[in-house]
Amino acid sequence: MRIALALVITVISACCLDIGYLLQHDVAAKVPALSLRRPIASLRSLVSNRRWLAGIGVEAVGWLLYVGALALAPLSLVQATAAGGIGILAIMVSRFTHVPLTSGERIGAAVSVVGLALLGVSLLGDHGTGTAAGYLGVGVWLVASTIAAALCVWQMGRLIGAGPAWGIAAGILFAAGDVSTKMAVAGGAKNVAFLVCLVVFYVVGTGVLQAGFQRGSALTTAGLATLMTNALPIAAGMIVF
Repeated sequence: MRIALALVITVISACCLDIGYLLQHDVAAKVPALSLRRPIASLRSLVSNRRWLAGIGVEAVGWLLYVGALALAPLSLVQATAAGGIGILAIMVSRFTHVPLTSGERIGAAVSVVGLALLGVSLLGDHGTGTAAGYLGVGVWLVASTIAAALCVWQMGRLIGAGPAWGIAAGILFAAGDVSTKMAVAGGAKNVAFLVCLVVFYVVGTGVLQAGFQRGSALTTAGLATLMTNALPIAAGMIVF
Protein backbone atom coordinates (compact mmCIF):
# COMPACT_ATOMS: atom_id res chain seq x y z
CA MET A 1 0.00 0.00 0.00
CA ARG A 2 2.84 2.39 0.85
CA ILE A 3 4.56 1.64 -2.46
CA ALA A 4 1.38 2.21 -4.46
CA LEU A 5 0.76 5.50 -2.66
CA ALA A 6 4.35 6.58 -3.30
CA LEU A 7 4.01 5.90 -7.03
CA VAL A 8 0.78 7.89 -7.25
CA ILE A 9 2.42 10.78 -5.39
CA THR A 10 5.43 10.60 -7.71
CA VAL A 11 3.28 10.88 -10.83
CA ILE A 12 1.40 13.85 -9.35
CA SER A 13 4.75 15.38 -8.43
CA ALA A 14 6.02 14.98 -12.00
CA CYS A 15 2.90 16.69 -13.34
CA CYS A 16 3.31 19.60 -10.93
CA LEU A 17 6.95 20.04 -11.84
CA ASP A 18 6.16 20.03 -15.55
CA ILE A 19 3.32 22.54 -15.19
CA GLY A 20 5.65 24.75 -13.18
CA TYR A 21 8.31 24.55 -15.89
CA LEU A 22 5.83 25.45 -18.63
CA LEU A 23 4.55 28.48 -16.71
CA GLN A 24 8.08 29.66 -16.03
CA HIS A 25 9.14 29.17 -19.65
CA ASP A 26 6.14 31.13 -20.90
CA VAL A 27 7.23 34.14 -18.81
CA ALA A 28 11.02 33.81 -19.07
CA ALA A 29 10.87 33.64 -22.86
CA LYS A 30 9.17 37.06 -22.98
CA VAL A 31 11.00 39.17 -20.37
CA PRO A 32 14.20 41.13 -21.14
CA ALA A 33 17.36 39.05 -21.40
CA LEU A 34 18.31 37.47 -18.09
CA SER A 35 21.94 37.57 -16.99
CA LEU A 36 23.80 36.03 -14.07
CA ARG A 37 25.86 39.21 -14.03
CA ARG A 38 22.72 41.23 -13.18
CA PRO A 39 20.96 38.90 -10.74
CA ILE A 40 18.87 41.57 -8.98
CA ALA A 41 17.49 43.11 -12.16
CA SER A 42 16.87 39.67 -13.67
CA LEU A 43 15.09 38.44 -10.54
CA ARG A 44 12.95 41.57 -10.40
CA SER A 45 11.73 41.05 -13.97
CA LEU A 46 10.55 37.55 -13.02
CA VAL A 47 9.07 37.98 -9.54
CA SER A 48 6.98 40.92 -10.72
CA ASN A 49 5.04 38.50 -12.92
CA ARG A 50 2.30 36.55 -11.12
CA ARG A 51 2.32 33.80 -13.73
CA TRP A 52 5.99 33.11 -13.06
CA LEU A 53 5.40 33.11 -9.31
CA ALA A 54 2.57 30.63 -9.85
CA GLY A 55 4.98 28.43 -11.78
CA ILE A 56 7.51 28.53 -8.95
CA GLY A 57 4.75 27.71 -6.47
CA VAL A 58 3.52 24.70 -8.45
CA GLU A 59 7.10 23.49 -8.88
CA ALA A 60 7.65 23.79 -5.11
CA VAL A 61 4.55 21.66 -4.48
CA GLY A 62 5.90 19.07 -6.90
CA TRP A 63 9.24 18.98 -5.10
CA LEU A 64 7.59 18.55 -1.69
CA LEU A 65 5.47 15.69 -3.07
CA TYR A 66 8.64 14.09 -4.42
CA VAL A 67 10.26 14.27 -0.98
CA GLY A 68 7.13 12.68 0.49
CA ALA A 69 7.30 9.85 -2.04
CA LEU A 70 10.91 9.18 -1.04
CA ALA A 71 9.76 8.72 2.55
CA LEU A 72 7.41 5.94 1.44
CA ALA A 73 9.40 4.02 -1.19
CA PRO A 74 13.00 3.24 -2.22
CA LEU A 75 14.85 5.91 -4.18
CA SER A 76 15.32 3.63 -7.19
CA LEU A 77 11.60 2.94 -7.55
CA VAL A 78 10.65 6.57 -7.13
CA GLN A 79 13.29 7.63 -9.67
CA ALA A 80 12.06 5.03 -12.14
CA THR A 81 8.55 6.45 -11.87
CA ALA A 82 9.74 10.06 -11.91
CA ALA A 83 11.49 9.34 -15.21
CA GLY A 84 8.06 9.48 -16.80
CA GLY A 85 8.09 13.21 -16.11
CA ILE A 86 10.01 13.80 -19.33
CA GLY A 87 7.32 12.00 -21.31
CA ILE A 88 4.58 13.93 -19.48
CA LEU A 89 6.40 17.17 -20.26
CA ALA A 90 6.55 16.26 -23.95
CA ILE A 91 2.78 15.64 -24.02
CA MET A 92 2.06 18.89 -22.15
CA VAL A 93 4.24 20.93 -24.51
CA SER A 94 2.46 19.48 -27.53
CA ARG A 95 -1.05 19.90 -26.11
CA PHE A 96 -0.78 23.25 -24.35
CA THR A 97 1.43 25.14 -26.80
CA HIS A 98 -0.09 23.53 -29.92
CA VAL A 99 3.44 23.17 -31.29
CA PRO A 100 4.00 19.69 -32.75
CA LEU A 101 7.04 17.82 -31.53
CA THR A 102 9.78 17.04 -34.01
CA SER A 103 10.81 13.45 -34.57
CA GLY A 104 14.07 14.14 -32.74
CA GLU A 105 12.20 15.48 -29.70
CA ARG A 106 9.93 12.43 -29.63
CA ILE A 107 12.86 10.04 -29.86
CA GLY A 108 14.86 11.96 -27.25
CA ALA A 109 11.96 12.01 -24.77
CA ALA A 110 11.26 8.29 -25.29
CA VAL A 111 14.91 7.26 -24.92
CA SER A 112 15.27 9.38 -21.76
CA VAL A 113 12.18 7.88 -20.14
CA VAL A 114 13.08 4.30 -21.00
CA GLY A 115 16.73 4.71 -20.01
CA LEU A 116 16.01 6.23 -16.61
CA ALA A 117 13.24 3.73 -15.93
CA LEU A 118 15.53 0.79 -16.71
CA LEU A 119 18.26 2.30 -14.54
CA GLY A 120 15.87 2.64 -11.62
CA VAL A 121 14.38 -0.82 -12.02
CA SER A 122 17.83 -2.38 -12.31
CA LEU A 123 18.58 -1.17 -8.78
CA LEU A 124 15.54 -2.84 -7.25
CA GLY A 125 16.76 -6.41 -7.31
CA ASP A 126 19.92 -6.18 -5.24
CA HIS A 127 21.07 -3.11 -3.39
CA GLY A 128 22.88 -2.61 -0.12
CA THR A 129 21.88 -0.35 2.69
CA GLY A 130 24.73 2.01 1.88
CA THR A 131 27.26 3.67 4.15
CA ALA A 132 27.58 7.10 5.66
CA ALA A 133 29.05 9.43 3.08
CA GLY A 134 32.35 11.09 3.93
CA TYR A 135 32.62 14.86 3.83
CA LEU A 136 35.52 14.66 1.39
CA GLY A 137 33.59 12.54 -1.11
CA VAL A 138 30.52 14.76 -0.96
CA GLY A 139 32.66 17.89 -1.14
CA VAL A 140 34.44 16.62 -4.24
CA TRP A 141 31.08 15.77 -5.83
CA LEU A 142 29.68 19.25 -5.15
CA VAL A 143 32.79 21.02 -6.42
CA ALA A 144 32.85 18.83 -9.53
CA SER A 145 29.16 19.60 -10.11
CA THR A 146 29.86 23.32 -9.89
CA ILE A 147 32.71 23.09 -12.37
CA ALA A 148 30.71 20.89 -14.75
CA ALA A 149 27.75 23.30 -14.68
CA ALA A 150 30.03 26.26 -15.37
CA LEU A 151 31.65 24.47 -18.31
CA CYS A 152 28.22 23.66 -19.73
CA VAL A 153 27.18 27.31 -19.58
CA TRP A 154 30.37 28.81 -20.98
CA GLN A 155 31.63 26.13 -23.38
CA MET A 156 29.07 23.48 -24.32
CA GLY A 157 26.66 25.97 -25.87
CA ARG A 158 28.98 26.25 -28.85
CA LEU A 159 28.60 22.54 -29.54
CA ILE A 160 24.96 21.71 -28.78
CA GLY A 161 23.25 25.08 -28.52
CA ALA A 162 22.66 27.44 -25.60
CA GLY A 163 19.24 26.08 -24.58
CA PRO A 164 20.36 22.45 -24.17
CA ALA A 165 23.65 23.48 -22.51
CA TRP A 166 21.94 25.68 -19.92
CA GLY A 167 19.32 22.98 -19.30
CA ILE A 168 22.03 20.41 -18.58
CA ALA A 169 23.80 22.89 -16.29
CA ALA A 170 20.58 23.51 -14.36
CA GLY A 171 20.04 19.76 -13.95
CA ILE A 172 23.58 19.30 -12.63
CA LEU A 173 23.01 22.05 -10.05
CA PHE A 174 19.62 20.64 -9.01
CA ALA A 175 21.22 17.20 -8.59
CA ALA A 176 23.95 18.74 -6.40
CA GLY A 177 21.16 20.28 -4.36
CA ASP A 178 19.63 16.82 -3.93
CA VAL A 179 22.94 15.43 -2.70
CA SER A 180 23.23 18.35 -0.26
CA THR A 181 19.68 17.68 0.92
CA LYS A 182 20.50 14.04 1.64
CA MET A 183 23.53 15.05 3.68
CA ALA A 184 21.61 17.73 5.58
CA VAL A 185 18.77 15.37 6.47
CA ALA A 186 20.95 12.36 7.29
CA GLY A 187 23.56 14.17 9.36
CA GLY A 188 21.39 16.21 11.70
CA ALA A 189 22.75 19.35 13.35
CA LYS A 190 26.39 18.58 12.52
CA ASN A 191 25.62 18.79 8.79
CA VAL A 192 23.79 22.11 8.99
CA ALA A 193 26.32 23.61 6.57
CA PHE A 194 24.77 21.49 3.82
CA LEU A 195 21.53 23.42 4.28
CA VAL A 196 23.39 26.42 2.91
CA CYS A 197 24.68 24.31 0.02
CA LEU A 198 21.24 23.02 -0.95
CA VAL A 199 19.79 26.55 -0.93
CA VAL A 200 22.64 27.88 -3.07
CA PHE A 201 22.47 25.04 -5.60
CA TYR A 202 18.69 25.20 -5.94
CA VAL A 203 18.61 28.99 -6.25
CA VAL A 204 21.45 29.16 -8.77
CA GLY A 205 20.01 26.18 -10.66
CA THR A 206 16.65 27.92 -10.91
CA GLY A 207 18.35 31.04 -12.25
CA VAL A 208 20.28 29.04 -14.84
CA LEU A 209 17.08 27.25 -15.89
CA GLN A 210 15.26 30.57 -16.42
CA ALA A 211 18.12 31.83 -18.59
CA GLY A 212 17.99 28.53 -20.46
CA PHE A 213 14.29 29.06 -21.12
CA GLN A 214 15.21 32.21 -23.04
CA ARG A 215 17.62 30.25 -25.20
CA GLY A 216 15.67 27.05 -25.94
CA SER A 217 12.27 25.40 -25.96
CA ALA A 218 10.55 24.22 -22.80
CA LEU A 219 10.89 20.55 -23.74
CA THR A 220 14.58 20.73 -24.63
CA THR A 221 15.67 22.86 -21.69
CA ALA A 222 13.46 21.47 -18.94
CA GLY A 223 13.66 17.94 -20.36
CA LEU A 224 17.46 17.86 -20.16
CA ALA A 225 17.36 19.44 -16.71
CA THR A 226 14.95 16.73 -15.56
CA LEU A 227 17.11 14.03 -17.11
CA MET A 228 20.21 15.17 -15.23
CA THR A 229 18.27 15.74 -12.01
CA ASN A 230 17.02 12.14 -12.11
CA ALA A 231 20.20 10.41 -13.28
CA LEU A 232 22.94 12.12 -11.26
CA PRO A 233 21.49 11.50 -7.77
CA ILE A 234 21.37 7.78 -8.58
CA ALA A 235 25.03 7.94 -9.60
CA ALA A 236 25.86 9.87 -6.43
CA GLY A 237 24.05 7.25 -4.36
CA MET A 238 26.21 4.50 -5.80
CA ILE A 239 29.53 6.39 -5.81
CA VAL A 240 29.40 8.73 -2.80
CA PHE A 241 26.99 7.01 -0.46
